[in-house]
Amino acid sequence: MPTVTLDKKKVLELIGKKVSDEVLLDRIPMLGTDLEKIDDNEIVVEIFPNRPDMLSEEGFSRALSSFMGIKQGFREYDVKSEKSTVVVKGLPKEWPYGICAIVRGLEFDDEKLRSIIQLQEKLGVTLLRKRKKGGIGLYPLDKIKLPVTFTAYDKGKVKFRPLEYEKELSGDDILLKHPTGREYAHLVRGWKKYPVFVDAGGVIMSMPPIINSHDVGKVIEGTQDIFVECTGTDLNTLKVAINIMLTALADMGGTIYSLQMDYGTDKFECPDLSARKMKVDVGYVNKLLGIELSSADVKGLLAKMGIGFENGCALVPAYRVDVLHPMDVVEDVAIAYGYENFSEEIPNISTVGEEAGETVFVRKVSEVACGFGLLECMSYHLSNKEHLVRFMRKKDVDVVLAANAVNVEYTALRNAILPGLIKVLSENTLYEYPQKLFEVGKVVRPDESSEARVAEVLSMSCVVADAASEFSEIKALLLGIFSGIGVDCELREARNSTYIDGRCAEVFVSGKSVGFVGEIHPEVLCNFGVEVPVSAFEVEIGDVCSF
Repeated sequence: MPTVTLDKKKVLELIGKKVSDEVLLDRIPMLGTDLEKIDDNEIVVEIFPNRPDMLSEEGFSRALSSFMGIKQGFREYDVKSEKSTVVVKGLPKEWPYGICAIVRGLEFDDEKLRSIIQLQEKLGVTLLRKRKKGGIGLYPLDKIKLPVTFTAYDKGKVKFRPLEYEKELSGDDILLKHPTGREYAHLVRGWKKYPVFVDAGGVIMSMPPIINSHDVGKVIEGTQDIFVECTGTDLNTLKVAINIMLTALADMGGTIYSLQMDYGTDKFECPDLSARKMKVDVGYVNKLLGIELSSADVKGLLAKMGIGFENGCALVPAYRVDVLHPMDVVEDVAIAYGYENFSEEIPNISTVGEEAGETVFVRKVSEVACGFGLLECMSYHLSNKEHLVRFMRKKDVDVVLAANAVNVEYTALRNAILPGLIKVLSENTLYEYPQKLFEVGKVVRPDESSEARVAEVLSMSCVVADAASEFSEIKALLLGIFSGIGVDCELREARNSTYIDGRCAEVFVSGKSVGFVGEIHPEVLCNFGVEVPVSAFEVEIGDVCSF
């Protein structure tokens, strides 16, 4: 969960009432946040991922003042028309959407800058999934010329001075040389064109989702009017993100101005801060919560959560991304009612727990392996690139590195179990042979297609260390284990740098490669300090059985 540091004086000012620390200590956790610290200057809270609207002083204070009954009800925001259009055209399919608006009359000072930068960063990490789903940009309006166009340029045409950099760079050089460019280069890898915002004078304002221009995209103290854009892959998410940003800026004293978004065949005004209507059955609320509330009670409780209630419908603010279903409205009623006010009651039902299918499958595999006389190990999930790559005679293999590693031995997440088992053998050379070990567990590999940019794979590895260890023995163990779990496999002669040529086979299940089996190459054994022959296999068992 994101942790935000809020200016206590500003929060109390926005709440509109002097509140003691004792009251804050009691009320803040009841709102649905994890309070870490309150002192004379700061309030430090962990905000649940479903409430990104609370990631700023303005959003947090808005929610808290409603909850405490100070400024209750649906919050209206006035939106004026800028009477200008943003043309959106020619974007890459990987980044197809952009929406924009203007906020005037802000007069940024150091405090406002700190708050809005924190909100921008936290929204990028949470709601926009580390910019994978989108990004937000802010620009001083006096530096750009309206109307603005959001389009895409060929890579060779993108050239501007990126934020906080001393000189102009091409788009490709930004990804190579600028710190932010390097951090987010993976987002645009393989794109044929780069998205750009261009003003009426042809000046490149930014290259989403990477970075703004230093010349026209840097908001500083004294900036009064700003142009706000949000671009990305999901239009609905972008609308919520820009609504959160705009309402926070409005609470800072700004006035919101809408822009017309022109997609050619589709045109609409941004932002749309009108309430979403959601039907609420009071009987449904009472049934789920086990209490008796009238429509007036529900209206009053929802008002404490900043939600309106008219004609049996909840009026959900445009910045509340968490309210998707009537159950979410029921949850807000419960929070406003106060979990401390519910009476404890043992439900008149019974349930039966059940193991996860994967756990059952892993236990079955382990039991079969133990039946063949193998000893189960549980090695570390952390290793280092030296052991995972060079010691295994691999080349050009990416591993997932640990951030801020404190020990050179543990700097990367394992991409295979086999290196760990060979290391176990190297640390037990004084014990008698044969040594027959196995392990079933998760390995982690880079995967740019996943949200976390990594993929977890369920794998199994087995090693047999003995002077007489050979391919036929490890093959028999592999086939025996697969037979024990009811899986047919096929072995095909193959080459793998970790194994000895001519004594290695690739393992296939239903025509799909799942791993390798063979005798470990002497160089690998020498790297680890193992002095006896070792035969081994490693297979991705998550792919051989459904659970």
